[in-house]
Amino acid sequence: MPIKNQFSELFEHIKTWRHHIHQNPELMYDTIETSKFVETKLKEFGCDEVLTGIGRTGVVALIEGKKNISGKVIGLRADMDALPIQEQTNLDYSSNNPGVMHACGHDGHTAMLLGAAKYLADTRNFNGKVALIFQPAEEGGGGAKEMIEDGLVEKFNIQEFYGMHNMPGLELGRFSIKSGDFFAAADTFIIRIVGKGGHAAKPQETIDPILISSNLVMSLQSIASRNINPTKDVVVSVCTFQTDTVSYNVIPEIVTLKGTLRTFDKDVQNNAKDKIFSLSKSIAEAYGGKAEIEFNYGYPVMKNSVDDTEIAMSVAEKVTGKKTLNAEKIMGAEDFSYMLNSAKGAYILIGNGDTPSVHSPTYIFNDEILPIGSSYWAELVETKLQL
Repeated sequence: MPIKNQFSELFEHIKTWRHHIHQNPELMYDTIETSKFVETKLKEFGCDEVLTGIGRTGVVALIEGKKNISGKVIGLRADMDALPIQEQTNLDYSSNNPGVMHACGHDGHTAMLLGAAKYLADTRNFNGKVALIFQPAEEGGGGAKEMIEDGLVEKFNIQEFYGMHNMPGLELGRFSIKSGDFFAAADTFIIRIVGKGGHAAKPQETIDPILISSNLVMSLQSIASRNINPTKDVVVSVCTFQTDTVSYNVIPEIVTLKGTLRTFDKDVQNNAKDKIFSLSKSIAEAYGGKAEIEFNYGYPVMKNSVDDTEIAMSVAEKVTGKKTLNAEKIMGAEDFSYMLNSAKGAYILIGNGDTPSVHSPTYIFNDEILPIGSSYWAELVETKLQL
């Protein structure tokens, strides 16, 4: 596998960095120590500028090539935050923070970009500048949006963004990508069904919110099956069903449903949202109750530009010697979409092999892909910013 020699030599260092980050996971915007670790390494590598506090706890480093005639700047992004999960891997470098775990591989993403930073600062075989972006709060916090709103594009004159994520189940070290719509928009909703509580032995004296909610959960499935064009992609999932009582013989007053809507098309998104509201209200009223609905727009659709996808594919094939696979649409969400809404670019997946899924307490990032990912970043820069 034609990985750049420097990354084979750096492998033990990159692995050590990842293990350190893995042992000390931090949530959302609280990546204080992780950001300090990243900042220290970037300064050690000799990056031209290292700026902190971008998007609260984000870190950005600039490296100028041997030439800067093009005036072009591309951004490479890695996410740093962990998840509120109790680790169950029994690794010798398991999380030191109870209830917090790098269960999505952001420790690996950060380490791979640090490896690329070391190489790029040493060699500088490119024409232009690279902005290395270490982002907090990808896991639901919208850290990419915060960095964009904090002037990421304007401060560093970034014209293109590139991202990468590991993918369990995809062949170890193999790359996969899709042009156009790639990751879905992800919205959330909370529905409170308000009835009239009472004793389970006297149901006629109650308005049972469990009965109403059960009917509603089933009816919400008709949005995808009967209200949306079947050629369109849509997912409506109710993931929480919670009452205000734990007794076996008390009908509760309120049931709270929480769920998510995933779409790629704005009209489909609006149609599905309207149906969530209308079904909730009409079903609740039919049984004598009422529905209170809260809808929150989340991460937007993530779209890869066609030309940058083609370049990413060719770079990945050069690094691995294997054909880059065409990925299918993914109904998961990714806040890198905010960066791709601000400038063109592409997001690619790298195979993590046969491992448990991300967001699992038994998930393990495969260290074998560290030099491959770092090599991809370096090759991408040298391809996009040719001397």
